[in-house]
Amino acid sequence: MEEGVICQWSVFRSLLAILQWWAFNVTVIIINKWIFQKLDFKFPLSVSCIHFICSAIGGYVVIKVLKLKPLITVDPEDRWRRIFPMSFVFCINIVLGNVSLRYIPVSFMQTIKSFTPATTVVLQWLVWRKYFDWRIWASLIPIVGGILLTSVTELSFNAFGFCAALLGCLATSTKTILAESLLHGYKFDSINTVYYMAPFATMILAIPALLLEGNGVLEWLSTHPYPWSALIIIFSSGVLAFCLNFSIFYVIHSTTAVTFNVAGNLKLVHSCIA
Repeated sequence: MEEGVICQWSVFRSLLAILQWWAFNVTVIIINKWIFQKLDFKFPLSVSCIHFICSAIGGYVVIKVLKLKPLITVDPEDRWRRIFPMSFVFCINIVLGNVSLRYIPVSFMQTIKSFTPATTVVLQWLVWRKYFDWRIWASLIPIVGGILLTSVTELSFNAFGFCAALLGCLATSTKTILAESLLHGYKFDSINTVYYMAPFATMILAIPALLLEGNGVLEWLSTHPYPWSALIIIFSSGVLAFCLNFSIFYVIHSTTAVTFNVAGNLKLVHSCIA
């Protein structure tokens, strides 16, 4: 009886984690698209960097200031060997997502992202030698076929945006597999993962953002009619991105990499409506 209650609570917690991640994910995607189009802030590297700065601050406040979670100590060598690679792939994933939003609609981008479960299964099979039941492989056929059909018939198809979103699927799969290994292997919790990951991600993105988009951002600040109001909206999206990053690791910790990416396809319904 007690085991059944624990099992039911585990399932309920996993569903709740997926729902909160789904809500934050859809909200951040729509706000980012709005920032690129309505605020004319077409700097995906800078937006991503702001998001990671907010995540780094959020992780510090939760652990060091509010002390809601104890800090898990990690050896410096392990930080570079295990956390840095995940942070790097996380950056690539976020940047590719923001880049694709500049060129294709949210609904089409999310349709392409539904290819992620297939890339996750293939990566785990090829690189990590993890074997899956034939029914899982069979379930990927309609996913791949549906994406190909949608891409061919998409009126707003853009080759660059399509390639960015497709590469983002590969980055998402790699990120979730690395995160699953870190969370389950190192016994990390979600907020500690954000605490260690976000500063690395900020460091990785800061220099490219300054070099490639710095002049454009300065020009935008001098020409935009309401720059400070717009900046408040952009940094507000960073706060939501912190919540999203936390919920990503919480879902992976509560489930698995494959489950996380399959659940991600739920976003497609809302994105198509939006």
